[in-house]
Amino acid sequence: MTVLRFDNVAKTYGGRIALADVSFSVDAGEMLFVTGHSGAGKSTLLRLVHLTERPSRGTVVFRERNLAKVRGRRVALHRRELGVVFQDHRLLGDRNVADNVGLPLLLRGMHRAEIAKRVRSTLEKVGLADRERALPSQLSAGEQQRVGIARAVVAEPALLVADEPTGNLDPALSTEIMTLLESLTARGTTVMVASHDLALVRRMRKRVLVLHEGRLADDIAGEEVAA
Repeated sequence: MTVLRFDNVAKTYGGRIALADVSFSVDAGEMLFVTGHSGAGKSTLLRLVHLTERPSRGTVVFRERNLAKVRGRRVALHRRELGVVFQDHRLLGDRNVADNVGLPLLLRGMHRAEIAKRVRSTLEKVGLADRERALPSQLSAGEQQRVGIARAVVAEPALLVADEPTGNLDPALSTEIMTLLESLTARGTTVMVASHDLALVRRMRKRVLVLHEGRLADDIAGEEVAA
């Protein structure tokens, strides 16, 4: 089943081309990487999925839904089906780990008892069960990133998009985070990671979309990625 499809998608900012005629599809439960030099269009591509940007031309389809038709209050409903991991974590400094992770469920109106149960289960999966009362300032960079991932996956999204999630981490932590993201696909979540860390991408041996100056220069199957 196809969960995401780009059909000849272009995005321009004034006279600058961010994406040009990009087409690809992603299956449910797939993990893939989007790579390319700085300014190649990686972040723009993710923002189009999240609806923080709109294409200048072409069509983005998510779960058989044309995102051009998703407007107004339906944007928030669309985003509930996504998990987003940011490079800078974007944690609320005055909330503890459990509150940060549970925020998406609170916004959905879920009962607090159920939120607590889901949060505990998710923190166990990311190895932070003993840190739920800690504030973000009391966490290491790797722990903060894992909190961001827990928040992104607690609502069991159909698609998780991660923008340079290991950009500030050492190689060992980067591998740990990627292994965690890969494990999500076993539960049906599709995972799309934008990364410029080519060594890490090669180690993961997953499908790679290569962007160059806004164009899709290559689409490499996981088994063809050189380790």
